[in-house]
Amino acid sequence: MTEAPITMAALMAALPKVLAAPKDAAEVLQLCFRPGFNQREFPEQLTLTRREGVPGERFTSAPWLKLPDGSGDPRIQVSILPRRVMDLVWRDRMGTPHPGDTIIADLDTSEANLPVGTLLSIGSAVIRVSDVFNDGCVKWKARYGRDAKDWITAPGHPELRLRGILCSVEQDGVIRRGDLIRKQP
Repeated sequence: MTEAPITMAALMAALPKVLAAPKDAAEVLQLCFRPGFNQREFPEQLTLTRREGVPGERFTSAPWLKLPDGSGDPRIQVSILPRRVMDLVWRDRMGTPHPGDTIIADLDTSEANLPVGTLLSIGSAVIRVSDVFNDGCVKWKARYGRDAKDWITAPGHPELRLRGILCSVEQDGVIRRGDLIRKQP
């Protein structure tokens, strides 16, 4: 039996807990590699490159946001989803796909904490917080419910970045589960 999607009332009640996530030095709890549509692998480490984002991932062959030349927009190379949000919306872990974000971490991804342009070091890689808003795609709504989608874009919520952040790779490197995500000065 599948669990019903979370309600708006439950999401709103959980908002203070979501917003109380650590502001810095958040541990990478999970890494996700997406070789193709609706495919997920959960490795212990990932290589990040400025050129390809996560080499071998579908970003290089089928990005949802493209530059004029048809290549993937580097601003969407890496995504970080707050663990507290994932735990709220991903209720049916057997019957519903994982959100697919590159990194799951217990991190406050709000604009107030991580303004556009913020550099984050993870392992030997450095990523930059993008100006592209992650509003939760149609798949997010289909998988986790209308309320989970509407909660992200509700008045006053876009700046909270509840769906997480998108980032570009600024320095090639390797990230591992257990590494800390640290804001660079």
